[in-house]
Order: sequence, then C-alpha cells, then structure tokens
Amino acid sequence: MSVRLSDEEAWEVLRTAHTGILTTLRRDGSPVAVPVWFVVDDRTIYVTGPKTTRKFARIQNDPRVSFLVESGDAWKELCAVHVNGQAELVEAPDWEHVDALLAEKYQGYITPREEMPERTRRHYDVGRRLLRITPDRDLITWDNSRLDVGS
Repeated sequence: MSVRLSDEEAWEVLRTAHTGILTTLRRDGSPVAVPVWFVVDDRTIYVTGPKTTRKFARIQNDPRVSFLVESGDAWKELCAVHVNGQAELVEAPDWEHVDALLAEKYQGYITPREEMPERTRRHYDVGRRLLRITPDRDLITWDNSRLDVGS
C-alpha cells in the first residue's frame, strides 16, 4: 500500500492547509525556512507580505524555493505535501482576486489593523509584494493514515 497522494489529493491538501513553510536561499546558498500564509489558485501557490520582507529579496537573488505543508500529531496521522519550485515576484498582481482568496481562507484569523500595535501597522504599511510559486517537478507527498498500523 502506498502512502503517496494523487495530484488531485495533494493539491487539495495544499489548498486547505492553514500555514506553509517557505524555504528560500541566501546568497551563500544557506536555506531560510519561514512560516507563511498562502493561497492556491490553479495549481499555483501565492504568498504575499510587506515588500521589504527579506524573503522577497532572496527570491530576486535565487528563485529556487521549497514549500511544505503538513498535518497530524501521531506518526500514523502524518500527512504532508512538499513542493520544489521556482518563485517569481508578480509585477502587476490582481490584488482584488488575491485578496478575495485570502479573505475567504483566513476569515476570523486576520487581526484588524486598528487592533495592531503602531509598530506592527508601520511594518505592514510599506506596501506589499506577491510571490508566485510554480512547481518544477513532481510533488513529494505522504499520508501515513493509509498504512494499516492498527489502533
């Protein structure tokens, strides 16, 4: 029995996952992994954030990325999708579409601007960027619940 997910199952896991781990590369090649909120649209992953965030600078230097979502607490519950791909900064994003996807996915999780500390508001008021991640090989997937390991 295989623990591998079909492409359709993998993209559904990606679409519904709450937080992803985005790994970008520094100039010296060392990886930096950060948790991010994201949306999936047409088998493409989109990540947004303040335009001064280092992840965007690292993408300009090296577009190779990995992206991981996972769930499960016990070993027999572990399910994950790992994406290797290329990232690019979207020059003219359709913010209305992206914002609608983000609002639908993260409704109830977003802190209203007026409730943020002043320093946090200033951090987010610098403008924002949109990152598009496109897989460049097959997704790496597993779902240990498919194994017959008993109770």
